[in-house]
Amino acid sequence: MANPSGPPGEPRNIAWLYLLPAFAVYAAFLLYPLGRAVQISFYDWNGNTLATWAGLDNYADVVTDPALRASFGHALVLMVFYAVVPTVIGLGLAAILNRAKVRGLGFFRTVVFLPQVVAMVVIAVAWRRMYAPDGTVNDLLGAVGLDSLTRGWLGDYTAALPAVGFIGTWFEIGLVTVLLLAGMGRIPGELYEAARLDGAGPFREFFAVTLPSVRGEISVALTLTVIAALRTFDLVYVTTRGGPGTSTSVPSFEVYNRAFQQGKVGSAAAIAVVLTLIIFAISFAITRIAERDER
Repeated sequence: MANPSGPPGEPRNIAWLYLLPAFAVYAAFLLYPLGRAVQISFYDWNGNTLATWAGLDNYADVVTDPALRASFGHALVLMVFYAVVPTVIGLGLAAILNRAKVRGLGFFRTVVFLPQVVAMVVIAVAWRRMYAPDGTVNDLLGAVGLDSLTRGWLGDYTAALPAVGFIGTWFEIGLVTVLLLAGMGRIPGELYEAARLDGAGPFREFFAVTLPSVRGEISVALTLTVIAALRTFDLVYVTTRGGPGTSTSVPSFEVYNRAFQQGKVGSAAAIAVVLTLIIFAISFAITRIAERDER
């Protein structure tokens, strides 16, 4: 029976029963596998034979192994391409489109968001063909007289990682632009009118009204794109498989490579745990900074 002195409705203990089915599914498919990954990370195991205790050796390898350190460095480079560049470009595009009130804006949103509904494997296959020595990218460079810049982009030690990152930029711009357009569409017109009465031009109007009003959307966009950058696997696997050499290897690819190619399941689990903690820490930091700015 409900407590007469408490809030109306059913007792609070009953509310937990409504949450229990969803929590059970969440625990079975996320919390339990995560706990098992943490457990396995403390063992030296190839996936078949009996595991042996390794303690913190697998985690020490994440810090001391040059290949693993390099893969985390590559992930940081991809964060720039996946998160920073799309956010800057998306801000500019959204501000221009919101200010100009372009006709057919709904159609534009659909087109620019289209990469998000296409499987990354399909996108990777298409871009791999475009980056080929006889592909579209080199054909375009040759057409404008820049033959000296043509190369096998995904086979070049220097150009491979930026080439992969550019795919991420192209992929994420649509998501960021649509998110920011939605946020800008909710800004009261009176704020812009007041800024214009004060003599604000387009740039001052952007920094004084538009940018502060979409901090929440920027936070969401950065969180989504940073997570996408850090957990990138399918794009790297299809386009370069971590090559040439290890110049495009990233932590998520190293998890696959060590677990299924080298038989180092414990090491792979340790990399996965460290990557999860990094993603959580960066996402938490972005959220906290955005909340502090709003206050």
